[in-house]
Amino acid sequence: MKASFALFLPLLLSFCSAQIPHWGTCPEPPLQPNFVLKKFLGKWYEVAKLPAQFEKGRCIETNFSMKADGTIRVASSEILKGELRTLEGTGIVEDVKQPAKLGISFSFLAPYSPYWIISTDYDKSALVYSCTDVLRVFHVDFAWILGRTRTLPAETIEKAKEIFTNSNIDITKMIASRQQGCDKEI
Repeated sequence: MKASFALFLPLLLSFCSAQIPHWGTCPEPPLQPNFVLKKFLGKWYEVAKLPAQFEKGRCIETNFSMKADGTIRVASSEILKGELRTLEGTGIVEDVKQPAKLGISFSFLAPYSPYWIISTDYDKSALVYSCTDVLRVFHVDFAWILGRTRTLPAETIEKAKEIFTNSNIDITKMIASRQQGCDKEI
C-alpha cells in the first residue's frame, strides 16, 4: 500500500501544480452568519488570492446573477496575454441550512467545487475559501479577498488576512491580484 501511494502521490501533486498542498484534512472555517445570497450577487473583483493554476491573468472579476431555474450564473473574466478571456459557470447553494456554502462548476462534466463565503459586508468586501481533501492525507485550498472595487484599503486587507489566519487557513503565500490598467484594455 505504501509503495503504491508513493507512486500515486506525485501524480496527484502534478494536478495541483500552482496550488499549495497542505498535510491533513481541510479546515472548517466559520462562515458568514445569516448569509443572504441576493445581497452577494453582482460584480466582485479579485483583490488578493492564494496562487491558483486556473487564474494566470490579471484584472480578474466575477459577476454572480440568478438564473430562472434558481441556480447562480457565474461569469468570470481575466486579461491574459493582452486578450480578454471569459468563462461561465453555474453555482448552487449546497445546503439550505448553510447558505454561505456555495458550490461552483465551470463544466457540466466537473463536480461542484466548494466556494464558501467566510465573511462579507455585501457592499465592499468578501472573503471566500475553497478546499478539497485528497484521500484525507492532504488538502488543496484556495482563498480570495474580493472587493466591489478593484482595490481595497490596506487595513481592510489586513483584517481579511487576520480572519483567514484565525480560521486556520494558511495564507502565507497569498499575493495581491493585478488590477492595474484594466479599464483601458477592455
